[in-house]
Amino acid sequence: MDAGSAGMFITLLLLSILCFLVWRNDKKRNQLPPGPAPWPIVGNLWQKDVLPLYKTYEKLSSTYGPIFTVWLGLKPAVVLCGYKVVKDALVGHSEEFGGRPEIPLLTKLSKDYGFVSNNEKKWRELRRFTVSTLRDFGMGKSSMSQRVQQEAQHLVEMLAKLEGNTFEPMKMFRHAVANVMCSVVFGSRYSYSDTAFLDLLNMIGNYISFFLSPIATVYNTFPNIMHHLPGRHKKALAECEKLKDYIREKIELHKLTLDPSCPRDYIDCFLMKAEKEKSSLENMYNNEDLVMSVFNLFGAGTLSTSNTLVFFLLILAKYPHIQAKIQEEIDMVVGTSRAPSTEDKLRMPYTNAVIHELQRFHKTRTENFPRMTTQDVMFRGHIIPKDTAVIPVLSSVHMDPTQWENPKEVNPGHFLDEKGKFRKREAFMAFSAGKRMCPGEALARIELFLFLTTLLQNFTFQLAIESKEMDLSSLWLEIEKRVIPAKFYAVRRTVPS
Repeated sequence: MDAGSAGMFITLLLLSILCFLVWRNDKKRNQLPPGPAPWPIVGNLWQKDVLPLYKTYEKLSSTYGPIFTVWLGLKPAVVLCGYKVVKDALVGHSEEFGGRPEIPLLTKLSKDYGFVSNNEKKWRELRRFTVSTLRDFGMGKSSMSQRVQQEAQHLVEMLAKLEGNTFEPMKMFRHAVANVMCSVVFGSRYSYSDTAFLDLLNMIGNYISFFLSPIATVYNTFPNIMHHLPGRHKKALAECEKLKDYIREKIELHKLTLDPSCPRDYIDCFLMKAEKEKSSLENMYNNEDLVMSVFNLFGAGTLSTSNTLVFFLLILAKYPHIQAKIQEEIDMVVGTSRAPSTEDKLRMPYTNAVIHELQRFHKTRTENFPRMTTQDVMFRGHIIPKDTAVIPVLSSVHMDPTQWENPKEVNPGHFLDEKGKFRKREAFMAFSAGKRMCPGEALARIELFLFLTTLLQNFTFQLAIESKEMDLSSLWLEIEKRVIPAKFYAVRRTVPS
């Protein structure tokens, strides 16, 4: 066969494969909820009117309904929008929608160890152990509140030293929130001048930022190709290995000083459990499971809460009347002679309402951390096959006009009744819902309340960057991606005693 014939044969073969893939996808499409037409091979990946979903779900759901399908390469993902649909799936059908598909970027990092394992039995066991152990170390209790109070005071001292100069809160807040988790996991906190620890926090920040980015969606869609290409994923994964090595060093030190009669932290408890389970054939408590469990506690327990706090400052700086009203409530309930405590929350309905409202208003990106069906399920007139990725768009719940009076406005009244008392709302899903809702919800609630009230007891925050031409959501995304620095003034308050 000459070169021309060989080239023609290869071309025909590639075209045949492409046609087969298109035909196969069309066959699948007929069985799934409707959605935007995918391109061959890449699906909807590069269609800006489809992804990211937090920007496009309104238009797509108005066209296809609250349940529609998008294609990430050759794999479909069923998208759920609106309070009723998302609640029905995550709560009403929690088992059927309680799976988690393999996420290549996460698997590459974790090697399937830790409590985010794809092994359902291991995931259940390590999640149960983690939640139980964190509870034993004060999660949701007064002892945990005291840890957060102490760290909040350290943060106040840091801000006071600025003497009115501008500051960028991302690293500072990340360090403060990380210290709370470190006190539980490692049994110690770290100085704000500890540059080595700051580097580690920056590394995990880079990884989480990359994990949420559009290029990570491409990586998860074509991992075998992306793994061999240069790019941000190489740097993010390499930095994570340094953090894992740091955790391994901590674990080895814990092994040398472990006293089974007096466990100091999460690592001690895991090592004791591993000793008890060492004869088990399943071996769910090995060293690498501990490394990745600590890694995930460290990352998930730090970035989401610290970013949320920075977002709070942004909104309160843009709405100074809301900030002032919180401060009035702090002055009335707490005063200046002591620090805020979790017990104060019951007497501070407006502050509690603002915290919930700002979480509601904060748009989340969920494409890269989907659910999965565990069996074939008939759901609201659609047959969704087993092992299908499912993306519940939580932002669509928080912006659902059937559940919120003014969903696109910042309005603390969403969480206040006619008497000014705090009211719960079923359509509030900041920590997700159902089988896989956030295990750190209790700690996050304590941190958001105590950090925010302690900061506002001592300072008034003002934005130090020009942002008049940008809407709040766009401004936040630029800050989160570090395109624009999140610079603020912390003006010391003088409250009459």
